[in-house]
Amino acid sequence: MPEHDKDAGVIAVLMEQFRTHRLPRALSLKEKVERGERLDDGDIGFLQRVFADAHQVKRLADKYPEYQTLCARVAHLYHEITEKALENEKRA
Repeated sequence: MPEHDKDAGVIAVLMEQFRTHRLPRALSLKEKVERGERLDDGDIGFLQRVFADAHQVKRLADKYPEYQTLCARVAHLYHEITEKALENEKRA
């Protein structure tokens, strides 16, 4: 299988996973931390999985520049979540 076809399959899976699972969960976490709540172990585990996958996503975004803007926006969303979560932890 040509590498481009393999990458297209991986991108399709990642995009579906993002659309159906990761984005809704990230938005939920953002709402949670904006209410001043702290992240629980499940929330932190979710973020750890996201950050563990970031290397593969970055490799693909570097290879396919049409996805770089989306990746940057998603990275910014996760940054906002973790930044606010840290503030909430410091206040607790």
